[in-house]
Amino acid sequence: MTNNNFQKYETAWCPGCGNFSILDCLKTALEELEKDPYEVLMVAGIGQAAKTPQYISANSFCGLHGRSLPAAVAAKIANEKLTVIVNTGDGDSYGEGGNHFIHNIRRNVDITHFVHDNQIYGLTKGQASPTSGEGQVTEVQTTGNINTPLNPVLMAIAAGAGFVARAFSGDREHLVRIMKQAILHKGYAIVDILQPCISFNKVNTFTYYKNRVYHIEDDYDPTNKIMAIERAMEFDDKIPIGVIYQEEKQTYHEKNKVLCEGEPLLDRKIDMNVIKKFISELK
Repeated sequence: MTNNNFQKYETAWCPGCGNFSILDCLKTALEELEKDPYEVLMVAGIGQAAKTPQYISANSFCGLHGRSLPAAVAAKIANEKLTVIVNTGDGDSYGEGGNHFIHNIRRNVDITHFVHDNQIYGLTKGQASPTSGEGQVTEVQTTGNINTPLNPVLMAIAAGAGFVARAFSGDREHLVRIMKQAILHKGYAIVDILQPCISFNKVNTFTYYKNRVYHIEDDYDPTNKIMAIERAMEFDDKIPIGVIYQEEKQTYHEKNKVLCEGEPLLDRKIDMNVIKKFISELK
């Protein structure tokens, strides 16, 4: 039975921020999936989006900038019964955390990664992020961003992710549906969530996204990788939202002989004699 225990708390976000909608949709998705707070671990790094675990009643861990995925992966490996969800921003996930992003795709640990992508660094006052558009003027890039923007959806598909989706914070019903699909997917799932930063990004506004996003057609085949790559590259006047690619793959647990046999690591007994032996060998 849905318990409605995923309470929300007073936040430090600016009024009108897309993070409010994402938080509300996340709470709704967890309740509709009939999850209890003790079953869920929320993990983040640093940033405005990374404050999400502080605003919802579940287990939580907020670590270093760009280091949310290692903590999430470690928790899932130790206790596979947990529903592990990463909520953090485009800078944290694709900038400081870019290396972890790529290599967790390779491992395919069963976690869900929601990226609040506002195409700017919101916490540190508005410099260009990895997804900021080329030529975008900020208070730091005063003559315009000279870097080519990263396409995280395209990168995730090319790197071999099993579930890749894009959503929009302004389309609540659709976002809840995509979140639920991502959480239920067995393996690493990433959802790039477009959201406005009303304080520091005056280009990618709510209206900007609203005029461009469209739902992927019902007859679209998300298992077709070539078609998925083509949709992932569509990010201009029209931006497709929905499940862009999905593939059933063996998870890290299923491929690891130690993890797939016996109890979760958390429940296994520790042989102190073995540990003492290793310690003595280091002396």
